[in-house]
Amino acid sequence: MRTTEMMSAHPAGIDLDRDLLARTVDSLMACAQACTACADACLSEEMVAELRKCIRTDLDCADICAATARVLSRHTGYDANLTRAQLQACVQACRSCGDECEAHAHHHEHCRICAEACRACEQACNELLAVIG
Repeated sequence: MRTTEMMSAHPAGIDLDRDLLARTVDSLMACAQACTACADACLSEEMVAELRKCIRTDLDCADICAATARVLSRHTGYDANLTRAQLQACVQACRSCGDECEAHAHHHEHCRICAEACRACEQACNELLAVIG
């Protein structure tokens, strides 16, 4: 991805570690993709009715991760309170989705992969939250 390159090219000062910020955005986008793909794979399973909550959680997490990546990619007029709240919401979405996917991981490889992406994203968001304060 070109996230680091774009962060480096931004003409305004960014009060956060640009590498950490770029890694977090990349993790968010990877999680959004994994969640979207997992929801789609769940829809193809024979037991789709039993995966309704997983599908919903996947789609919610994908949307929240994508929105968080967009918020973190904008630096003009930066609002730490808004960024913090968005990251906290994303941590919760990733935790919920990771838990739900883990419950199905023993039957569905796509759920195992998604759970791993959610855990990695949750960790990345928490690391960024720690430096925002």
